[in-house]
Amino acid sequence: MKSFLRDDVMGMIRKAGLKPPKILTLMVTNGCNLACRHCWPQSVSGTESVASPVSTKTLKEIIRQWSRLDLEEICLTGGEPLTHPHWLEILRFACEQTEVKRVCLQTNATLLKPEDCEELAGIGKREILVQVSLEGNTEAEHDLVRGKGNFLAAVRGMERLVQAGLGKRTVVALTETRHNFPSIPRLMERLSSMGVGRLITGTLVRAGRSREHPWLEPPTPDQYAALLSLYHTNKTFRKRYHEMANIACLEWWRGRKDSQSETCACFERPYVTAEGVLYPCIMLPIDHLAVSGAHDTSLKDILTRAVSRWPHLPGLARKRKTDMRECKSCPGHGHCAGGCMGRAYTVDRDFMAVEDRCALRKAVYAWHLQEKSDD
Repeated sequence: MKSFLRDDVMGMIRKAGLKPPKILTLMVTNGCNLACRHCWPQSVSGTESVASPVSTKTLKEIIRQWSRLDLEEICLTGGEPLTHPHWLEILRFACEQTEVKRVCLQTNATLLKPEDCEELAGIGKREILVQVSLEGNTEAEHDLVRGKGNFLAAVRGMERLVQAGLGKRTVVALTETRHNFPSIPRLMERLSSMGVGRLITGTLVRAGRSREHPWLEPPTPDQYAALLSLYHTNKTFRKRYHEMANIACLEWWRGRKDSQSETCACFERPYVTAEGVLYPCIMLPIDHLAVSGAHDTSLKDILTRAVSRWPHLPGLARKRKTDMRECKSCPGHGHCAGGCMGRAYTVDRDFMAVEDRCALRKAVYAWHLQEKSDD
């Protein structure tokens, strides 16, 4: 029965021209203990009002049904998942689904207690990743975005993860901004010395609460160029990078000569909100793409409705690649393929708008390695 459902659903998805799901991002609550200035979902903080967590029964049923699709990963997110009273039970249930290869918990780490980390370390039936949000290498950098005292609380949470034996399974996620980007090399040093396994970054999206804080800006092309120069001239940094990090500008430069045959990962990363709304991608939480009822509709029924509304998306992505005149002379056109149309729409409400990272991408693709000696 499970195999029949999977094959039936996969066939329906492929027939619509979409890619089968690989990573399900599941919001377990929209409540959060923080009120971060760059929050895209604009999660409800305790200082604003009380957000009701999704019922444990509902979340388990969603996890059970989606697991039949042999997902690579289920990512439990929020808000702050640890504000859900039964977050550990939900995580444990996700780990029990034998069809899923990996389970990821996204957290700000400020609420992690030693006993929580011991519980996480003891689950062990499935690979667990704990993704911790950190916005810089200092209190000033982090707390400017996430509030006073939260840098020390997040670092304490990571230390507890390391002490429980989960250091190599801990991934730090940094939102690149103009004020924190220069500290990335020092942050890598800190994390490496702590025993944290990985650092990933993504550029600030001008959406959600960040629109209310115009001083919160993405990095500059010059900052990207400076990191590229460091990568090429400093052996220690380069070695550490390859051991533990994935930073956008460096990955763009390394892949600049590649030509992407496909342009959009639409429906590889489906997203279910705390309100039970299904979106085709974590980068496409757009009202006219929303499919409601994900909490109380069978998987086959919700996906049948979804794919009937989304088959135009791959065509839009291809159109960006072929029709955007801003891309024609870009040396990274084949690799970038017009960038992420979800970001473009989120920022400018236009699928054919120039992506907000365009100037950064062009600076990377146009960067030329000079003859330099290694440090």
